[in-house]
Amino acid sequence: MPVNRSLHLALSTGAAALGLTMGVLACANPAYAGEEPANTQGANTEESGGGNGNGIYAAARIQYSGSVAKDGGTGNVTSSDVNWTPPPCWYAPYLGAKDFKKEMSKHIEGQLNTPGMGGTAGSALGETKRHYEDEYGWTDTPGYKDYNVENDGKGMFWAGVENPNEPDPLKRSSCTDLPFWVENGEAPPPQYEEAISPEILAALAYQHMELPDTKVTLAPEANTKVNLPTWAWLDKAVFDEVQATAALNVPGFNIQATTTARPVSLKLEPGTKDAETYPASGECVINADKSIGEPYAKGKADQTPPCGLKYFRSSGDGTYKLQATITWEIAWTGTGGAGGDLPDGTFGNEQAVTVQEIQAVNR
Repeated sequence: MPVNRSLHLALSTGAAALGLTMGVLACANPAYAGEEPANTQGANTEESGGGNGNGIYAAARIQYSGSVAKDGGTGNVTSSDVNWTPPPCWYAPYLGAKDFKKEMSKHIEGQLNTPGMGGTAGSALGETKRHYEDEYGWTDTPGYKDYNVENDGKGMFWAGVENPNEPDPLKRSSCTDLPFWVENGEAPPPQYEEAISPEILAALAYQHMELPDTKVTLAPEANTKVNLPTWAWLDKAVFDEVQATAALNVPGFNIQATTTARPVSLKLEPGTKDAETYPASGECVINADKSIGEPYAKGKADQTPPCGLKYFRSSGDGTYKLQATITWEIAWTGTGGAGGDLPDGTFGNEQAVTVQEIQAVNR
């Protein structure tokens, strides 16, 4: 007789006790692979649980390429939307039926035979065993006969995967539903909203994306003077659009998403209140030729720069920390024509600026 969703959640608690969200389901140590792509700051990386050569793939076999952080680490892009975060976990292909049976049987029997394993946890483990052995299901998910081994090779069991870059352990382990079967070429059941998708892959590509360093050209270049307009610019050759791709490729299920970042503006923060920026907002928009600002040229000393700043006080024996931050407009496209916008991203650098007093001679 089917059980309700609340019992489903209770069984999920028992599954956690089994170790179904143990290391084999999470991302293993990522491996660096491939050459560094042209015109990027990152390299091809892969977050993978690996495979054994027999068509068995661990969950989270996500390959990253393009401008991404090496070794599977997060990139340097920061979302301008403080409420946006990458997915803390998701459901992804885990094992074929026969190998899932071996793994599950080993852990269920091991836990049930552990001294003191009783009460709610023991009951949940028993229900879990029935679910995979005796077609014991619930309202929205049917049970399985003998771990569905008669369909081995025709699909895979999917399980929860933790995002290793999510700092909150509660969020990271929130995909607690029991592993479920998905036929090759079929979409996961609709109730699993966290099932891996192009949109989730786009968010992960966003999280791993690395953007170019933002070092603006200044004139005067080395030392500027009090009350002297300082020109600032970024040549169009210094930076261009950046792409990062995340892909999941397992038997019967292949999806990917590419996230593209385009620079749209430069924000200057002088590092002191005793300064002003040009324009007053400090936000220099991108030009038609994809440059920002305007290079200083001889004869422009008395002109106001379209992008720049002016200091009113000497930096003394030290320097001011000029913060130059690029805002990037980010969108994504994915398998099946999916796509959309992601929150703008930002990335900046500090530059040391020396400001000197202009010496005057009185006669």
